[in-house]
Amino acid sequence: MIDLKKEIPAYGARRGRFDVVTVPPLHYLMVDGRGDPNTAPAHADALASLYPMAYTLKFLSRRELGRDHTVMPLEGLWWADDMSTFTSARDKARWSWTMMIAVPDWITTDHVDAAREQVARKGTAPVLDAVRHELLDEGLCVQTLHVGPYDDEGPVLAAMHDEFIPGEGLRMTGRHHEVYLGDPRRSAPERLRTILRQPVARA
Repeated sequence: MIDLKKEIPAYGARRGRFDVVTVPPLHYLMVDGRGDPNTAPAHADALASLYPMAYTLKFLSRRELGRDHTVMPLEGLWWADDMSTFTSARDKARWSWTMMIAVPDWITTDHVDAAREQVARKGTAPVLDAVRHELLDEGLCVQTLHVGPYDDEGPVLAAMHDEFIPGEGLRMTGRHHEVYLGDPRRSAPERLRTILRQPVARA
């Protein structure tokens, strides 16, 4: 069974330090939305549609292609007109997001369409039509591992954005990216593990 987390070095991050890494192009299942992830129905709907698609693709790949893989962790791209909403203000109502789950590169659009038909028959994925299959090429990034509640990320992001990145002669380019290695449904907040990633370019 293929586990992309173990094959792609960028899925490893270290707590207490920022690392500059190169993230390869990756294929994802994606759903867009806006608003506080803790209260916005759109966020819950996105997850309730992404996970069935990801698991259906896993079983389809194993059955039809003879290639099995682990379902990857949930990830999110986050952005706002004012980046202080992620650091000092933490105004989640103003956040826009793309929730996503990586899939192996042998998964094609035809496979995604076939999985969508299977999931649709169950009638439990509320925004199934909004799920898309897309390549994301982030390239050069700065990342670190955050351990603890999501609401404690602000100072870490401030240090990344305002100190480390300009100090290394870099500038921010793409959207703030989080990889949720811990499951908030099963882990205490203080035990959550999240990769915080920011695409950059040389200034």
